Amino acid sequence: MRIVIAEDNALLREGLILLLTGSGHEVVADAATGPEILPALLKHRPDAAVLDVRLPPTFRDEGLRAAVAARAELPELPILVLSQYVEETYAAELLAQGAQGIGYLLKDRVGRVDQFLEALDRVAAGGTALDPEVVTQLLTRRSSTEPLQSLTPREREVLELMAQGKANGTIAAELVVTERAVSKHIGSIFAKLGLEPDDGTVHRRVLAVLAYLEGRANGSPHTK
Repeated sequence: MRIVIAEDNALLREGLILLLTGSGHEVVADAATGPEILPALLKHRPDAAVLDVRLPPTFRDEGLRAAVAARAELPELPILVLSQYVEETYAAELLAQGAQGIGYLLKDRVGRVDQFLEALDRVAAGGTALDPEVVTQLLTRRSSTEPLQSLTPREREVLELMAQGKANGTIAAELVVTERAVSKHIGSIFAKLGLEPDDGTVHRRVLAVLAYLEGRANGSPHTK
């Protein structure tokens, strides 16, 4: 896999390069500032990008803004964002462009090598990899009048796990229930959220849930 990295911390950047190259990937370019990202992505057109959120010159949200700009130019580009915190506004905007091939992990996940590499592979394959904290904040930011409030606590648990990209079997194991029970919860979730049935794949369900959440975040009265 050809990868572009953006990380201003030299030690972490070199560590990521060593980790990725040691896992059989090729780092075709690395950036240390926000303005360097988009030109590198357009030049190399990598298979995936790993971007830090806070980069020079302002150390605020350069990485996420670059990710949003990159997806506008390269809609199919898989992007894995790393952050020490959840930046809801740009995270929501990034997801609004399409959840396919998008990941958002808090940096402590990078220390868990297997999880980080698995998330990168999933994103590169067109899936999603959202940190549980990202999902939680996107869910809890909604007002009490919205349909999400009609979900039972169990249904919210299932929804969060779905949005993290987890399959029914994994969800069942984590919640200690049967896969049939998970399927019933998912059916109830979509009914309550007013979502049309899809083709039944985990990926399509995740996209539909994220599309709904983003529509509500933008104040849209209906989802498509």
